[in-house]
Amino acid sequence: MKISFENQDKVNGLMTLSVEKADYEANVEKRLKDYRKKANVPGFRPGMVPMGLIKRQYGTAAKLDEVNKIIGEGIYNYVKENNIQMLGEPMPSDKQLPQDLEGDGPFEFIFDIAVAPDFKIELTTKDKVNYYEIDVDDKLVDQQIDMFASRNGHYEKVEAYSEDQRDMLKGDLRELDAYGNTKEGGITVADAVLMPQYIKVDEQKQLFAAAKLGDIITFNPKKAYPENDSEIAGLLKMKKEEVGDLTADFSYQVTEISRYVNAPVDQALFDQVFGEGNVTSEADFRAKVADGIKAQFAGESDYKFLLDVRKYAEEKVGELTFPEDILKRVMKANNKDKGDEYVEKNFEGSIKELKWHLIKEQLVAAAGIKIEDADVKNTAIQMARAQFAQYGMNNVPDEYLENYANEMLKKRENVDSIVNNAIERKLTVALKDMVKLDKKTVTLDEFNKLAAQ
Repeated sequence: MKISFENQDKVNGLMTLSVEKADYEANVEKRLKDYRKKANVPGFRPGMVPMGLIKRQYGTAAKLDEVNKIIGEGIYNYVKENNIQMLGEPMPSDKQLPQDLEGDGPFEFIFDIAVAPDFKIELTTKDKVNYYEIDVDDKLVDQQIDMFASRNGHYEKVEAYSEDQRDMLKGDLRELDAYGNTKEGGITVADAVLMPQYIKVDEQKQLFAAAKLGDIITFNPKKAYPENDSEIAGLLKMKKEEVGDLTADFSYQVTEISRYVNAPVDQALFDQVFGEGNVTSEADFRAKVADGIKAQFAGESDYKFLLDVRKYAEEKVGELTFPEDILKRVMKANNKDKGDEYVEKNFEGSIKELKWHLIKEQLVAAAGIKIEDADVKNTAIQMARAQFAQYGMNNVPDEYLENYANEMLKKRENVDSIVNNAIERKLTVALKDMVKLDKKTVTLDEFNKLAAQ
């Protein structure tokens, strides 16, 4: 097979492959012999079908399969051997002429190849990048402790409802007629649960403002939850489809009021958050909470730092020229069900991501970063730990985290994300030694404003 490659403008490549009979003939013959052994043709015993018949039935298809295989391997090997940084997949060129695959060839195939722009990015200690460290003050520690206390709280019975608390009412619902009396044969619900703070309309919400045990309150579910038939159906124990025409008022007799109370900041909470016996005083608890916040913020600081490195590196590299026409065709081919509008809408963003991907590849190579299976596994465990920490679960056993990580890695759609996360973790560590850090201590609010820019 003969291969030629033209790349006059450095990014739009044209590859021509000439496939001759000698390139495919032996493999086609072998494939047809295998077909013959397995062919089930009426009138012939297995393995005794005339080769001429096999060639007439399967010859062209076998040849086409082999030619496609030769083309694929040829492009891959040529690109690899000649260090061509190909972007996406080869696309059939509009210079391609029809080929008579019934004949013996030679066959000529022409492909447009998108080639990455040639550039060099190098970062040293002469390059200065901001690194923001978030100050963990008493206010943040108090907020975190309040969250732990809230998550481990409980309901207590009280005599009167307060809209400033997370109070929950339980009572008996009865549908009323046009005169305000209990409707005979109407809807009734015993022990119906209500949380007035979630009522959408203030006029209806205020009806419960001073509720006490035994009070009977008249309200209208349809007015209380407009455009939310699911909420009404749940309250009245009905099907959602039955709610549409319901306009009646209901009486609600309060039989129980429960108030959510945060857990006390005591040994029980210490044990719940950090494991039994690991923390034995409030001072140690606050210190441990502060350490947890710092660890979480370190990840946030690293992420912001990587974003700032990206911006700095992109500006240092400057504008790059990409083979846009070919890349748009590649993008359209990869999103056949979405059409030209999708490509035009998302192409600019994809080019920005592609530029960063190419820059990151060079930075990863310069840092000598290699990703092993252990790195991927450890990253999955760290991601699992972070997920549990979001729900206040800081003492999840290592065995459980490992099992959770293993389940994450079983899903193909998760693996690429986890591998990329592993690369960026290692790259961030390397970059902190590679460039000069301009460290700045900021409040959480200041950091969030910076992150939103």
